[in-house]
Amino acid sequence: MSGHSKWHNIQGRKNAQDAKRGKIFQKISREIYMAAKAGGPDPDGNPQLRLVMDKARSANMPKDNIKRAIDKATGAGGADYEEITYEGYGPAGVAVLVHALTDNRNRTASAVRGDFNRNGGNLGESGSVSFMFNRKGYIAISREDLDIDEDTMELAAIEAGADDVQTSDEVFEIYTDPKDFDSVRDALQKDYALDTAELTMVPTTTTEVPANKVEQLQRLIDKLEDEDDVSEVFTTAEFPEED
Repeated sequence: MSGHSKWHNIQGRKNAQDAKRGKIFQKISREIYMAAKAGGPDPDGNPQLRLVMDKARSANMPKDNIKRAIDKATGAGGADYEEITYEGYGPAGVAVLVHALTDNRNRTASAVRGDFNRNGGNLGESGSVSFMFNRKGYIAISREDLDIDEDTMELAAIEAGADDVQTSDEVFEIYTDPKDFDSVRDALQKDYALDTAELTMVPTTTTEVPANKVEQLQRLIDKLEDEDDVSEVFTTAEFPEED
């Protein structure tokens, strides 16, 4: 695991994400629809649906929205979504991985390609950057008002089944194998408040973004995330610390 701090990038984007809450609900609804359609409407027997429902609750998504997405998946008709991954490079040579849920491949590919082209990047071939990322479970526990030292947290996380713990002044960042994520999360949340708990793509190496490229790269990420069909955007960017 590199020294990359996912928490630093998460914190830097929280306000922008809050401003997009309505669109976030729309995207999560699609994920719920996909999970329920593939594995059934019962979260107890459908781990993927359970995970997405947890994501919905963390985003304060209304229960009625969740129910509607599940009902739509189990009823007749409705859009037929598929998952697509796009890969490319942004400003400063930062690798960018884009996950999308779409009912129209051509529309989505055109939109994603346009975002790359207009914001200093270029869309690559399948496999061009995905090898730079590993699928991981990610849990963040804020150290604010938490009276616990690094050794204690590391022991608790490892005993729960975590692979790695990274510590900064602000947060404990815990990484797990995807198959162990549910059990590690459930064990830790018995004793700690989890600020973030999700399956994500973690870069195996990072790219430092020079100050004169930060705005352009941020604009590319914002444009991609703003696309209706895009569900997640991952990068190898290591943004400079703010003064």
